[in-house]
Amino acid sequence: AASFAGHLGLSRLICIYDDNGITIEGKTAISFTEDVAMRFSAYNWHVIKVDDGNDTDAIYKAIIEARNEKERPSLIAVRTHIAYGSPNKQDSPDAHGAPLGDEEVRLTKKALGWPDDKSFFVPQDALGIFRRSVQKGNDSEAQWSKTFDEYQRLFPELAEKFESSITGKLEKGWDADMPTLQEEALATRAASGKVLNFIAGKIPGLIGGSADLAPSNNTIIKGSGDLQKGSYEGRNIRFGVREHAMGAIMSGIALHGGLIPFGGTFLVFADYMRPSIRLAALMGQHVIYVFTHDSIAVGEDGPTHQPVEHLACLRAIPGLTVIRPSDSTETAEAWRQAININNGPTALILSRQKLPAIDRKKYGPAGGLANGGYILRGSKKRPDIILIATGSEVHIALEAAERLTENEVNARVISMPSIELFEKQSPEYKEKILPSGKIPRLIIEAGHTMGWDRYLGKKGSIIGMTRFGASAPGGTLMKKFGFTADNIVQKAMELIGK
Repeated sequence: AASFAGHLGLSRLICIYDDNGITIEGKTAISFTEDVAMRFSAYNWHVIKVDDGNDTDAIYKAIIEARNEKERPSLIAVRTHIAYGSPNKQDSPDAHGAPLGDEEVRLTKKALGWPDDKSFFVPQDALGIFRRSVQKGNDSEAQWSKTFDEYQRLFPELAEKFESSITGKLEKGWDADMPTLQEEALATRAASGKVLNFIAGKIPGLIGGSADLAPSNNTIIKGSGDLQKGSYEGRNIRFGVREHAMGAIMSGIALHGGLIPFGGTFLVFADYMRPSIRLAALMGQHVIYVFTHDSIAVGEDGPTHQPVEHLACLRAIPGLTVIRPSDSTETAEAWRQAININNGPTALILSRQKLPAIDRKKYGPAGGLANGGYILRGSKKRPDIILIATGSEVHIALEAAERLTENEVNARVISMPSIELFEKQSPEYKEKILPSGKIPRLIIEAGHTMGWDRYLGKKGSIIGMTRFGASAPGGTLMKKFGFTADNIVQKAMELIGK
């Protein structure tokens, strides 16, 4: 992230490095001897050293110098002492991992010339500074409001757009003519790229890119330039091979307000991003992850690049909405949800391979994705078996259901693109989609089976992955691991006892 900030010349970024030379295990020298100042200089940062962390004048001057730097971010390396003033624990690892304790706190106050008989003490001069700062803030806000009121009077349309951008409020009807892509057999990553560019034309605050995989992720906003040093109006961010930093930067952009960041990479590389994703979920940030190459169907890249456990791992993160669409029409609906869900992050899970366009005149409408799971194929009759599938396995489940019909088996097919959205539905809705009782259920997903047991019911089975993939063409692997209509039909017949 520091490397990227230096590349972009983010001169308004000032970091104060508290260099106290101590870790939990001891002095930093036991494991860390690099020259941090030289490393940040190599990142194209402006580096300032302050030798005494208690020299407030020197720190003040360093901050002023950093603010005056217009070409580079600044690192102020401040040499400090952990537990400064503590007679027994200054510069000690003990102060890093544990409180000083009541007696050592009293001794430290005494050593620093502070009242040692008060448990909480704020000097009058410090209190005065804080209260004057509050008044200064109130005055500044009042002046801003006065200026903006005048701006609204003179330029009402621009003022409305400005407020919408800052608050992230979406323009009413922004998705009215969302492309459905109903007739196209596309990889869902390709469909995602088409929808992304439509949305970018409607929402100026949509901004993002990829961790060096934009052509594969289809995460390029056409007609917009790259965000580079001296050219910050571009909406395409070239994050480089920095998945974890990309995730962190996206959260920073979302925290700033008014912008909706997106970032793409292969699903298998979500491992590199997990801390960033977890924090975005913890903070409830409106960010969108575009994860492509979503299963063993990646093929010849082999098991190192074929995600197996990643869907289960992402679904385990509280507050993250994971959506794996089955075709182009569901991909459009997935993006609609990702834009509308503004109280947490969304992960779009997309295929590398082309998927058939599901006939929405024959099967259920893609708008059912908003409910997380919906009846794609069914009948008024009570089903003999329920097939539950996600993503690229949905069209295989549909093919199997048609074959089961030929064998006089009434099969219902549920498309379940998002467990998180489905779990938000009412008990009545969930009962309608997955009726309780003894109807057998067969779940099909080219990912790890962990987490799906909640939907097995009283009699169910899963066609999924419990091992890594292999090096072979994607179609060969899907057949090898049982993601075929033939295997689904066989398993279904076994479940219903035929």
